[in-house]
Amino acid sequence: MAELEFFGAAETVTGSMHLLRVKGKTFALDCGLFQGRRDWSREMNTALPIPPKDLDGILLSHAHIDHSGRIPLLVSKGFRGPVYCTAATADLCKFLLADSAHIQEEDARYWNEKRARSRAEHIEPLYTLDDARASEPLFRGVEYNEPIDFADGCRVTFLEAGHILGSAMLLIETGGFWGGARILYTGDLGRFEMPILRDPANPLPAADVLITESTYAHRRHENPGQMQADLVRIINKTRQRGGKVIIPAFSVGRTQNIVYYLTLAIAQGLLDPLPIYVDSPLSTNATGVFAGHPECYDAEAQDFWRSEGDIFGDGIVTYVSDVSMSKSLHGRPDPCVIISASGMCEAGRILHHLKNNIGNERNTVVIVGYQAQHTLGRRIVERVEELRIFGRTYKLLAEVQILNGFSAHADMDDFQRILAPGAAKLDTAFAVHGETTQLHAMQSLLASAGCRNARIPAPGQAFSF
Repeated sequence: MAELEFFGAAETVTGSMHLLRVKGKTFALDCGLFQGRRDWSREMNTALPIPPKDLDGILLSHAHIDHSGRIPLLVSKGFRGPVYCTAATADLCKFLLADSAHIQEEDARYWNEKRARSRAEHIEPLYTLDDARASEPLFRGVEYNEPIDFADGCRVTFLEAGHILGSAMLLIETGGFWGGARILYTGDLGRFEMPILRDPANPLPAADVLITESTYAHRRHENPGQMQADLVRIINKTRQRGGKVIIPAFSVGRTQNIVYYLTLAIAQGLLDPLPIYVDSPLSTNATGVFAGHPECYDAEAQDFWRSEGDIFGDGIVTYVSDVSMSKSLHGRPDPCVIISASGMCEAGRILHHLKNNIGNERNTVVIVGYQAQHTLGRRIVERVEELRIFGRTYKLLAEVQILNGFSAHADMDDFQRILAPGAAKLDTAFAVHGETTQLHAMQSLLASAGCRNARIPAPGQAFSF
C-alpha cells in the first residue's frame, strides 16, 4: 500500500511538495519554496505538512527554488535524511540555496530596520546561509536511467526531463518483486529542440499513477529555433546605431541559453564579435555548473563542446562578479551586450543597467522570459512611458524587443506528445503545478487521451494505491 498526499503546487504553481508514504516511511517529492506576497508566502512556507525529523528523505526533481527552496528550512528544524537527485541538480542547489538564504536574511534585515514599528514586529529569516550549507552533505547525486533503492522494496529511476540542467522525471516503483504501484512524477517538463539540453525522455515507461505539472497545458510557445536568429538581428540593428543591448535573464537556464546561442553565432560567422558581459554572481556560478556537466548536453552542444572545449564563451564573454567592474559597465559608450539578473527586473544588478540605459533611444531592452503582473519587467513589456527604479522616475526611450521562444516549460503540444500515448493505461493521473485554467486543460488533455481518472488534487488531499 502506498499513499500520496498533496501540499505545495496543488491548485497553484509554486511551492512543489508532495508526500509519498510507503513501507512505514515518508518521502517528499520535491520541497519547494512558496513565492508570492510576503505574509502569504511566509505562512505557507512555515506550515510544514510533517515534522521535518520524521521525514525519511526527499526525491528531488530539479534545482529551481520553487522545487528545492525549503530544504534548508527542514534542515534547520531537524531533517537529516538523504536528498536524492541528479549530480547536476546537487551542484546547482549548492549555489541556489545559498542565494536563497542570502535573500531570506536580507529580507528580514530590511523589514526589521525599515518597516517594523516595534521590536515585537521583528521577523527572523526563514533560514540562514548556515542552514543552506548544512543541507549540502545530505545530497546524493545519482545517474540518469539507473534505478536506486530508496526504501525497502522501493526504487526510483531519474529520467531526463529537459527542463533545466539536471532536471528529471521520477519513476517510483513501490512494490519490489511482488508488484505494486508505478508512480511517474514529471517535476517540471521541458521542451523539444531547446538549446544545450537533451529532449525529455520519450516514450515514457508504463505507469499506474501520473503526477504531472500543468504550467502551460493550454498554451503554445514560439519556435525556439528562431531565437538565435532573432537575437543576432536585434544585436546587429542596435550596434548599427551605436547602442547597447540589455537582457534581463534568469540566472539558471535562460542566461546559459543566450550565451550559448551568441557564442555559437560568433563561431558560425553569423555575428561579428563584440563585448558580451554576464553581470551576476549567481549566473556566473550557475554557468560554471553547466560547464562541468557536459554529460547533460544534447548532440549539437556535445559536438560544439568537443570542437571548442567550451560552449559558454571562453575568451568571448566576460563574467562579472566584482561590484566595481559591474559599475564600470555603466559608463561604457561603445556597443555591447549586458545579460544580468533578475529575470523579472525586480532586484539585482539589472536594475542599475536599466536605470542607466532605458533613457537612450539607441539602446534595446530584450525581454526573454515571462514577466509577472506588477513587476518592473511587465511594465517594460507594456512599454509604460515612465518607470520607477530605486525611487526615481526614468523615461523609457530605449527600444523594447520581446522573445517568447525561450520558455523551458512544456506547452500543450509537448504534453500531448509526451503524456498522451500512455494515458489510457493509467489508473489515475493528477494535474498539479498550474493555474486553474491550465489545470483543467491538463485534465481534459489526459481524459481525451483515454485516462479514466484524471484529477486535480486539493491541498492536503490524500490518495491510497
